[in-house]
Amino acid sequence: MTNKIDYLNLKEIILQKIKENGGWVNAHAHFDRSYTVTPELFKLVNKKRDQKWLLNKDIRKNSTVDQIYDRIAKSLELMIEQDVTATVSFIDVTPDVKDKAIKAAEKARDAYKSQILIKYICLPTYGVLKKENRDWFEVGADFADIIGSTVKTDSPHEEEHIDIILKTAKEKNKMVHMHVDELNIPEEHETELLARKTIEYGMEEKVVGIHGISIAARPRKEREEVYKQMKKAKMIMVANPMSWIDGWRSEVMTPTHNSITPADELTKFGIPVAIGIDNLYDIFKPMNDGNMWNDLRLLMEANRWFDIEEIVKVATINGRKAMGIK
Repeated sequence: MTNKIDYLNLKEIILQKIKENGGWVNAHAHFDRSYTVTPELFKLVNKKRDQKWLLNKDIRKNSTVDQIYDRIAKSLELMIEQDVTATVSFIDVTPDVKDKAIKAAEKARDAYKSQILIKYICLPTYGVLKKENRDWFEVGADFADIIGSTVKTDSPHEEEHIDIILKTAKEKNKMVHMHVDELNIPEEHETELLARKTIEYGMEEKVVGIHGISIAARPRKEREEVYKQMKKAKMIMVANPMSWIDGWRSEVMTPTHNSITPADELTKFGIPVAIGIDNLYDIFKPMNDGNMWNDLRLLMEANRWFDIEEIVKVATINGRKAMGIK
């Protein structure tokens, strides 16, 4: 018989505090694409990002409303099992998907509204500069609770892309969630561009960056300038550790870091950080099981950051801020 060992069970403490603070909030996901990695597609998971993007395009194009609904419903049930009380998901609205994902998303929200608070973000997957893409973006912007985008989809015209997104959101009085600085390279400056544009459009407190991985690849002085701009713009950042720990190796010289959002530094500068699961069992993340605790723990471990009160905010209060929940 072993003697009882009295030790600090951090997981137990954090989970209890999360419960006391209203429960988990998943601040980023792509439920309409989840559970799409098949045995055939699994053979292709090591393809380059651009090649996998095209494969994902075929899945979206060929899916029916019922198939998309099943994926969203299964994802929501996974959240509910973990006591997630609020969740938000990007929904593809493009010339190939058209309104199929919108119909599926509306059906899912109606089916699960008594169990979990759900918000949706429209995603113009191919950008907003070409007319056909812009037309469907307008449809998605009317449907969505939050306006979303990936700034890189209109590269090298990132500034024009952000102008359209922020102008649309301001006109419709909606928040913005934008994928920025995803490639873990020092050449990316999307977060500070978004911060500057946020101030220009008077959208303070309404703009959320997703990922922000490349910030950590830059020297401290530059990082701190980014944080100051974000603070001025009253931005929020959403980290997705399990989906970005697999950042590609690079021969580019940078400060020693990993491919995780620098949540500890952001928090010190007064920038709220929330957390999300991102991709779930798809060609990009075939093994991501959507476990909220795994994402939160990895965020702590990767940043050597164990400020319990701030960590609990990441999982709860900050997520609600990112979703616009008062």
